Amino acid sequence: MDMAAKKVKSPRKLERHFKGVANHRRIQILLLIARSPSISLDEILDELNGNQKTFSEHTRRLVAAGLVEKAYAGRTVQHNLTPYGRIFVDFIRDFSNSTVEES
Repeated sequence: MDMAAKKVKSPRKLERHFKGVANHRRIQILLLIARSPSISLDEILDELNGNQKTFSEHTRRLVAAGLVEKAYAGRTVQHNLTPYGRIFVDFIRDFSNSTVEES
């Protein structure tokens, strides 16, 4: 697809994505899923020492934001990044490692 033919996201769509990561726990979850694709909620809870109800809501919000997708495998639910989720992980990593020189 030609880069010029790509549709620019509206401010509302951008807001949905940014609100999805507007929490330190959701950022942790997003980065964990990037390191461990197809991770289950139980594995997320074990890794980040979280509450099942709270983390379930956080993953739901990441899904609603279009950053994470769920895949059902028997009795477990696997979590993976969407293409937009990968873009946000790259942004978070770049931004957290950036420095600004003062003039």
